[in-house]
Amino acid sequence: MKWFTAWRRRPWAGYAVVLAALAIIGVVYAGVSSGADRAQASDTPASAQDVAKGKELFNQQCSSCHGGNGQGTRNAPSLIGVGAASVDFQVSTGRMPAANYSGAQIPRKKRTLNDEQTRQLAAYIASLGGGPPVPSAGQSDPAHGDSALGGKLFRANCAQCHNFAGSGGALTGGKYAPPLDKATPTQIYEAMITGPQAMPVFNDTTVTPAQKRAIIAYVTQTREEPNPGGSGLGRVGPVAEGLVGWLVGIGFMVVAAMWLTARKPKKKQQND
Repeated sequence: MKWFTAWRRRPWAGYAVVLAALAIIGVVYAGVSSGADRAQASDTPASAQDVAKGKELFNQQCSSCHGGNGQGTRNAPSLIGVGAASVDFQVSTGRMPAANYSGAQIPRKKRTLNDEQTRQLAAYIASLGGGPPVPSAGQSDPAHGDSALGGKLFRANCAQCHNFAGSGGALTGGKYAPPLDKATPTQIYEAMITGPQAMPVFNDTTVTPAQKRAIIAYVTQTREEPNPGGSGLGRVGPVAEGLVGWLVGIGFMVVAAMWLTARKPKKKQQND
């Protein structure tokens, strides 16, 4: 043990211990994270039949824009590495397949592929490699989220674009943040992990899965809250609501004043 005591007294021994501890922590964390990812991905295993059906759908609906193997073209991005979650979000919200992809922001509309076709198409794109899988129902269930915490997180990370109540809003460059009133919990979770269009990606390091569920709980709870005091005006915020109140109130008073001053008083008849 004399050699260990001698080694420990060296000036660089403390640095070596710290580096070794950091390396061990990194290896353990990587193992736990990869195991969790594998467990998440194995929740919805894709069969070879789903992949084959998905490839047929891709050739019919998507290959004209995204290329025969999903490699992308001059008019549309590559789908290699986007993952099943991105496909499920885009297709389930009706944004894809698009009749004419021009690169402009595509609004939510009625979907053209059903749940089974969406699952098959997502399975094929996932088979090309990479990307997050579709979250399970438990991962995005708002019943398991803290809505109070979700409100704080939403106001800190999302309200700048989507409005404090999820009503949406305009962005620069002609883009906009869509309203969240029709988004399902799964679609909200998928949007956070894939970053569609102008939205950034909130990975599990930035916003943990528990925090994502909290945000979903806040968004779904906000939809059900009443509007005490009158019309909510789309919940676009107190500034816009106050502006409408002033314009309507002052406008009414101006019209009333003009009507009163325009009336000519009747001359009183004098008795003979």
